[in-house]
Amino acid sequence: MTTILSSNLGYPRIGEKREWKRAIEAFWQGDITEKALKDQTQKLRLDNLKKQKEQGIDLIPVGDFSFYDHVLDTAVAFNIIPKRFQHHNPSELSTYFAIARGEKDAVAAEMTKWFNTNYHYIVPELNDVSPQLVENRALYYYQEAKEELGIDGKPVIVGPVTFVKLAKGYQENELEIWINRLLPLYEQVLTELAEAGTRWVQIDEPILGTNLSEKELQLVEKVYQRLDNNVSGIQLIIQTYFETVQHYQRIVKLPVHGIGLDFVHGDNLSLIQKYGFPADKVLGAGIINGRNVWRANLEDKYQLLEAIKEAANPQSLVVQGSCSLLHVPVTKQLEEKLDTIVKDGLSFADEKLVEITLLSSAIKEGKQSVASAFEASENAINRLDQSNYRNQSVEVTKQNVKRNVPFAERKVQQQKDLNLPILPTTTIGSLPQTTEVKRTRTKWRKGDISDEQYNQFVQAETRKWIQIQEDLELDVLVHGEFERTDMVEYFGEKLKGFAVTEYGWVQSYGSRCVKPPLLAGNVEWEKPITVKEIAYAQSLTEKPVKGMLTGPVTILNWSFVHEELPRFTVQDQIGLALEKEVLALEEAGVKIIQVDEPALREGLPLDKLKWPAYFDAAVRAFGLATSTVKPETQIHTHMCYSEFGEIYEAIDGLDADVISIETSRSHGEMVETFEVNHYKKDIGLGVYDIHSPRVPSVAELEVNIKRALETIEVEQFWINPDCGLKTRKEAETIAALEKMVEAAKLAREKYVSIKQN
Repeated sequence: MTTILSSNLGYPRIGEKREWKRAIEAFWQGDITEKALKDQTQKLRLDNLKKQKEQGIDLIPVGDFSFYDHVLDTAVAFNIIPKRFQHHNPSELSTYFAIARGEKDAVAAEMTKWFNTNYHYIVPELNDVSPQLVENRALYYYQEAKEELGIDGKPVIVGPVTFVKLAKGYQENELEIWINRLLPLYEQVLTELAEAGTRWVQIDEPILGTNLSEKELQLVEKVYQRLDNNVSGIQLIIQTYFETVQHYQRIVKLPVHGIGLDFVHGDNLSLIQKYGFPADKVLGAGIINGRNVWRANLEDKYQLLEAIKEAANPQSLVVQGSCSLLHVPVTKQLEEKLDTIVKDGLSFADEKLVEITLLSSAIKEGKQSVASAFEASENAINRLDQSNYRNQSVEVTKQNVKRNVPFAERKVQQQKDLNLPILPTTTIGSLPQTTEVKRTRTKWRKGDISDEQYNQFVQAETRKWIQIQEDLELDVLVHGEFERTDMVEYFGEKLKGFAVTEYGWVQSYGSRCVKPPLLAGNVEWEKPITVKEIAYAQSLTEKPVKGMLTGPVTILNWSFVHEELPRFTVQDQIGLALEKEVLALEEAGVKIIQVDEPALREGLPLDKLKWPAYFDAAVRAFGLATSTVKPETQIHTHMCYSEFGEIYEAIDGLDADVISIETSRSHGEMVETFEVNHYKKDIGLGVYDIHSPRVPSVAELEVNIKRALETIEVEQFWINPDCGLKTRKEAETIAALEKMVEAAKLAREKYVSIKQN
């Protein structure tokens, strides 16, 4: 008979009201000691564990907490410290944060997206390191939970194959060498856990949802055979998520106690129905969506569980989320202003724990034991489905989504209008949002100041920063986005079909949290969103001011889209809505319009066979938004941490006149892709890292510019920071931009000198 258990794969770190973020930032600013930081975060961590215990979760994760990022945690625990930080004590928190954020004389480690999510991890650097276990974090958190709360937790660790595949600093043919170097450390971690009495360990291997080669697959088999041979007294569960497991038949035969599969994304059920499941293994059934916030249809999930149970007939069936709940907010209970119909249709992390235990009870004890909860679930879903969010269909029938004039001709017209110098300088969009900016916005939202007072404040900030940008001698200016909380949430507040929360925060990178809007129904543009602020900024200067919009793909990928809505259809609706905003900006005299797509890469399915459909839809939606402007209107776009080579054709297909890409943390690797891909349109590779508080030197910036110009034509290249400057302080922003403009001037002088000679 199959044993039924409930499990959680990971819990949000940040706290209901971002207490984690505030503690960490207070430590960075020197306002609290390291001991105070550790005390505050321990309380938060233990409170999170108590919640899960009280909810009745059988297998409670420990070690899912982090001060910054769980991949960085793994690297530091294994003494994988980049060479430029090796003069520090590896066990000190200051070393840990220096790797993530950089310091005066050392740039931060590269940061990139965690598979196809908006969470960012710090990329481990394997060159010039001497791996050894300096801290068994999993053991520490296991013992803490046991001693403080009596919880026999389930340690969570990043698997060896995933860890090394996500790292850099080694050749492709060295993958096995590096995994073999780290395996003794994994064995030590697991052995120490076993000796401490740990029964279960969750080893996260999301890399198994990607297209592994035969050689890599054989390596996976060797890794887990070795762990089975060398570690005893502990039950290992390999956890996969985000996609169908590739090579299912071989993965389920790995010598481990259990396999966790994602039954929300991909088609793992069909594989089990076709090939079965080992009778002696535990099956982790990820049926509650860990990446979305909408309430589960409990009846549908119950039927799915029954189908899984019938097809697999495992030793134990573990009811759990599809992935860690890191990707959703903590609880909906704080949402007092949200439309009741929308709120009833939501399920954040705490509510998902309830869904997991309800379904576990339904399978163990029968549906009648939780009948009222099933009925409440169905009623809430039906109310949303019958609400005004869904009562009008928005069809997108437009076929031609290409600009009518080719880029080469457009560029001539645009340069005639704009008269920009070679190597033009600009910023990406947002400017520092000071405490005063945030405080004033909060006052306005609470009704403590009038709309007129708030608008006057925003205009004063805009005036100040237009003057600063002119004094800095930037060539293309921005209005600063002082009226915006977040680049996606702002549009979610203005477009029909969205709802926004007060406390729906999720971690994006480090202490940076975002509040994705809720996409509940059909999307429509109702009135101008950005025109007033951009037009005001343009009235203050003779230099061009960019119109700033967030693109359709990013709005979709950075929103919580209801699962009943067809994503590509909604993406087209957003594109059509943005077209109206683009044309309104053009009508107001805006000559440069930036439509940002930082999330283009992250929405990609892990299975590369699904990429063409995704790219086609992305290019179409961007074209819907931008293709009807005049040839002389310059369209810009911006992207974050993208593997340019992988998405080159899609980027080219966007047909933007200028693209800027976040590159500085890749330490020159992005530039190398242009030696293979000869991009014809204008491009700006970020010359300094805005995610770090350090101010770069002019010499450092010159090196970055020179490196880029070795593969990109001078006439194509723009000079800009990596990303928006919203999170930086005013003084460091001005200092960095001064140096950037100085470096640009020096680069121009060298170019003119070379041309004259």
